[in-house]
Amino acid sequence: MVVPYQEPAYYAARPTIAIAPPGKDNGSLDLDGQFGLHPALSALMPQWQAGHLAFVHAAGSAVLSRSHFQAQDYLESGTPGTTTHIGGWLNRLLAFLPAGTPTQAVNMGGTLPLIFSGAETVASLAVEAAANQPLPIDQPQIQAAFDQLYAGDSQLAQMYQEGRMARELLLRELNAENMAASRGAPAPAQLVTTARYLARLMRGDANTQVAFLDLGEWDTHVNQHNTLNYHLNALANGLVTLATELGPVYEQTTLVVMSEFGRSVAENGNGGTDHGYGNGLWVMGGRLQGKQFYGEWPGLDPAVQHESRDLAVTTDFRDVFSALLSQQFGLGQAALGQIFPGYQPKKHFQFLL
Repeated sequence: MVVPYQEPAYYAARPTIAIAPPGKDNGSLDLDGQFGLHPALSALMPQWQAGHLAFVHAAGSAVLSRSHFQAQDYLESGTPGTTTHIGGWLNRLLAFLPAGTPTQAVNMGGTLPLIFSGAETVASLAVEAAANQPLPIDQPQIQAAFDQLYAGDSQLAQMYQEGRMARELLLRELNAENMAASRGAPAPAQLVTTARYLARLMRGDANTQVAFLDLGEWDTHVNQHNTLNYHLNALANGLVTLATELGPVYEQTTLVVMSEFGRSVAENGNGGTDHGYGNGLWVMGGRLQGKQFYGEWPGLDPAVQHESRDLAVTTDFRDVFSALLSQQFGLGQAALGQIFPGYQPKKHFQFLL
């Protein structure tokens, strides 16, 4: 995605799938004279040029796991190496944000991910053709019965009441959006659709402060070139749509693209790459001090590769999120110590203006 086109080791390790240097056919888009952006991400170049996009080199977990499931759990729990279920760090963040809105947080998907699991209330929304269709709970008789059942002030009753208010707000926002967009126009790509819905929730009455969405099909063991061309184009268009649709709210918003681990430096025999370690984190937003790289690039020389096969990790992902949460929400070390239990940041980045 971010191509180290000045490194001979990159082209030696990937003789058939490496992205060409800038100026060549289907070459990368020059960022700083050393790194280039994958050509399928060209829609993001205006964000880079405007200083609204940056990348963190060689980020990842302090504990290596080549299992998608375990590595993703480490990333979402914020406690690498700990298998005890303590919920997700985005849920723990919610306890330190201003209350007063039932859609303080929204998961753009039908299943609540680990990163949002915990004691705080999170609304989930499956963004698809039937996402805003009525459920049994929306029938007046059933709704009245549940309202009566959970009319008290117990913790369970309060959770029901918050969830009920959140659903009403979400449906109202989405129904209004569907009405405005239904003039015979073809449906856009799913991520673009999701981005438009999310932007509406963040800038409208729902007043959503934190959101999360998950994208799959990045396990490029085979045919990496074509797979990334397709998925990266959709990802770039979705991010640009979100930034555009947020309007003035974009100036107060920070977006992060993260994954559980990177890929092996060398290509395999199937035109793909295998599970790796060090990865790149993307940071994007209206207040970002962008058009630069953060963190330390360790290089791709075989002598410095992790286990002689992967990009090394030089920045713990919690250092990145600790800095962003501190600067975005004004949180101090005491709060960060509860969001990422037992962790003291080793690097201090200044991402936001």
